[in-house]
Amino acid sequence: MNDIEFSNCVQGSLAYYEPTPDRPWNDYRIRHLLRRTGFGAPPASVETARLMAPQALVDQIIDEAIALPLPEEPEWAYWSLSDYDPENARDMANMQIRSWRIKWFRDMTIHGFREKVALFWHNHFVTRLEDYNCPSYLYQYHKLLQQYALGNFKDFTREMGLTPAMLIFLNGAQNTRLSPNENYARELYELFTLGQGNNYTQQDIEETARALTGYVYRTEACAPITFQSNRHDTTEKTIFGRTGNWGYDDVIDILFDERATEISLYVCQKIYSQFVHPEVDEAVVDALATTFRSNNFELAPVFRQLFKSEHFFDDYLPGTQIKSPIETFVGLVRDGNFPNDNDDLIQGFIYFSNLQDQILFDPTDVAGWPGNRIWLNTNTITFRWQSMELYVNYLWETSGEVLRSLAKTLSNDSNDPAVVTAALANHFMTHGLTGETAYEEATDVFRGEVPQNYFDDGSWNLDWDVVPEQVTLLLDHLMQQPDFQLV
Repeated sequence: MNDIEFSNCVQGSLAYYEPTPDRPWNDYRIRHLLRRTGFGAPPASVETARLMAPQALVDQIIDEAIALPLPEEPEWAYWSLSDYDPENARDMANMQIRSWRIKWFRDMTIHGFREKVALFWHNHFVTRLEDYNCPSYLYQYHKLLQQYALGNFKDFTREMGLTPAMLIFLNGAQNTRLSPNENYARELYELFTLGQGNNYTQQDIEETARALTGYVYRTEACAPITFQSNRHDTTEKTIFGRTGNWGYDDVIDILFDERATEISLYVCQKIYSQFVHPEVDEAVVDALATTFRSNNFELAPVFRQLFKSEHFFDDYLPGTQIKSPIETFVGLVRDGNFPNDNDDLIQGFIYFSNLQDQILFDPTDVAGWPGNRIWLNTNTITFRWQSMELYVNYLWETSGEVLRSLAKTLSNDSNDPAVVTAALANHFMTHGLTGETAYEEATDVFRGEVPQNYFDDGSWNLDWDVVPEQVTLLLDHLMQQPDFQLV
């Protein structure tokens, strides 16, 4: 399944999408918007969106994400090693890390867009907990992902380079005037702002590394990392043709002054490939990059322009992205409006995501998770099926009425098994099922062991005791369809 490829056949420009008889504002497009700007399309959100104009809905999604308060700081947000009980420091730290992973995963099931964008930036400004191994550093890094998710990218870049997680991960904390370390300077250009080999030289990297020296001082493990002036190189450096006694802030200013076009194109390409299509449309990206530059690297205007466009709502776009493991689990919870308040359950989602090589706060390497086609192969697809089936069966055993309520809501409380089946299939799968035969097979699965005569005479209905089991059987069937993996 990792050979799946999608050609970009999406049409249209960044002009506003205006509903027409040929391109109506319907549940198909609403779910597409909700899933691309979040992780799923809860039935109540779909119903509310039907009454709104597309442009107003996009503004509401983005405005709510911007206004969303940051999570309350945990007690250990700025702990150093000496704040721990020495007899069980490692156990306490592991518990804190576990709790914060669970919190972020749950927040994804609640808040949608802000967390979807934060997860995107987590795979852009990559750090790895495995390398810095401090709960406080993890929290401070994650806070930035949420704080700047839709903020100013220049400020985001400036702040990110000084987080302890990044200073440790890319060796900035070892970068001194006597022994310059080029790791962060290289990745600042190659991965974070310009793209590999895009209008920078090895000399630019070396000179930048010298300008970034000095952020090396900390009193103990997990303590703040601060600037130490006597470890900073105070000689002249030449970066992108500009010479001076440059320091950290100068590097960011020079980079965004001298390479604004390259930065805007690179970042907008990544946004497009994540939120639109893996194969980039250069004309659309060019237009987004112009908006990015003209708004002084503010991110929100770029997302507004993209999600309001006729390009984004083109018929060819939905179902062209392969869900990541985290998107799969969070999307299932949101699509069904299923319970999310059990820590052990969420830990199970995290465990199964880990088995599929998506570990929160530990991406594959500095380039992040490759994503898309890499998520699916003969091993990972089996994990997906098994883990989703375990979850849905857990719901049947513990929250069966949730499954019944979902079927009633989506089908308008129909007593026709074909109508109920189609309603569930069309809600959970971007394009529904393929062909009449597929719907008939799914309906047979949904009927389960209920004798046919009860359907024929109309006596069966969604109040029957067996309905939660029927919904479970159908969801298990749908989740094993190839198209269920697409968004």
